[in-house]
Amino acid sequence: MSVKAYRLEALEIVRNIKEGNLSITDVIEEFLERIERVEKKINAFITLRSKDELLQEAKIKDRLLKEGKARGLLFGLPIAIKDNISTRNLRTTCGSKILYNYIPPYDATVVKLLKEEGAIILGKTNMDEFAMGSSTETSFFGPTRNPWDLERVPGGSSGGSAAALASGEAPLALGSDTGGSVRAPASFTATVGLKPTYGLVSRYGLIAYANSLEQIGPMGRTVRDVALLLNVISKHDPYDGTSLKVKRPDYLESISKLYNLHRKVKIAVVKEMFEEGVSREVVAIVGSVVNKLVDEGFIVDEISIPIIKYALPTYYIIAMSEASSNLARYDGVRYGFRANVYGDWNEVFSETRGNGFGKEVKRRIIMGTFALSAGYFDQYYLKALKVRTLIIREFKKAFEKYSILISPTMPTPPFKLGEKIADPLAMYMSDIETVTANIVGIPAISIPAGFTKGKLPVGIQLMANYLKEDLLLTMAAFIEELTGLRNLIAEV
Repeated sequence: MSVKAYRLEALEIVRNIKEGNLSITDVIEEFLERIERVEKKINAFITLRSKDELLQEAKIKDRLLKEGKARGLLFGLPIAIKDNISTRNLRTTCGSKILYNYIPPYDATVVKLLKEEGAIILGKTNMDEFAMGSSTETSFFGPTRNPWDLERVPGGSSGGSAAALASGEAPLALGSDTGGSVRAPASFTATVGLKPTYGLVSRYGLIAYANSLEQIGPMGRTVRDVALLLNVISKHDPYDGTSLKVKRPDYLESISKLYNLHRKVKIAVVKEMFEEGVSREVVAIVGSVVNKLVDEGFIVDEISIPIIKYALPTYYIIAMSEASSNLARYDGVRYGFRANVYGDWNEVFSETRGNGFGKEVKRRIIMGTFALSAGYFDQYYLKALKVRTLIIREFKKAFEKYSILISPTMPTPPFKLGEKIADPLAMYMSDIETVTANIVGIPAISIPAGFTKGKLPVGIQLMANYLKEDLLLTMAAFIEELTGLRNLIAEV
């Protein structure tokens, strides 16, 4: 084919492989060439599988294809995996010094499902340490750079996955989303990122940060590619106690089926999510997409959900409290980094954690431990849980009348490396648009809305009621067609 494989959508790559127009070996070689060309500029990966290993797997799959034994929705397709998702015999670090040499003995359920569908794991992508950050600057392995402007961040914490997509290093990727960590980098890199309904995708094998908030999410350069990936990973899992036992539709097929019904969808823009802290450029670009929907015949109302102003503090109290509990397991005894000190257990434990964790992780552990401590538990953690319930109630009311809620994904275009890293509160404010979907547990997607005059990406966020991913993806696909912003690759 004259078009490079790395420029094709994931669905096109799979189709061309199955039709015999592309060999899997050629596809892998092309992506490896692309990675070699741009990776030094981007730093999207922490760990890449060896070229020999990848080509050997590709040749085996090519042989199966010739023998008519090719099986799977992703047969022969390379995919990048965020480095907090367990991969058997492939280093998994969470972007942290404390796990710099950890090699899991098992695959996460989502990785197992990918392999069953014939996908080829390229490697593990860079991320904010333990998924704590909005810029992929807190990684022990150095920051990832935004392919659209190398002086800017790609968003976080799944910045490596998003940057790999935007630079053409991978056609599909997995991220995780605790407070916007799939959607934020999607917005900053002009890619597509979906946070599914809580419990739709198994968390077994996802190294925990905040259990009640986080979800593994599919990432791609088009809505249909994300729907394809969701088809693969959204299966009930007995190993995950929060995994939902519900019927999952074919999300790709749903887009086609629901497409003609789109004008019956009731849409609302959330007033508070266009106000304080949101840049004028972002409001204008997202507003222009909303205006296009109105021109297409949609009725779009504005609604007010005042309690949203409490979403960010509620999120951070819950997330940090759960993090302080989850990260207590890193003691330097069982696995990972251990400080070179000898003494009693408390000394070894303290030195290991002090040297093994970065500043942001230590900050969140300390704040979370404080919120859970005697005398403060009721004042902070318990109160945050009560406010969470109130926010959930308000969103349930909104969804009684509207099927889709719209907001910007991020309050600003991508900011410069180093611009916010020294000011934690400014960094936390970057999550102001995204945390609500995690608090409530609803699905939310970010797709490209446009570019600023300085040619920086801006995303639009769509939210839907529980388990309405089919409707959410259909609406996103319609907007994608309306804007023409799909399968975008930066010229790195």
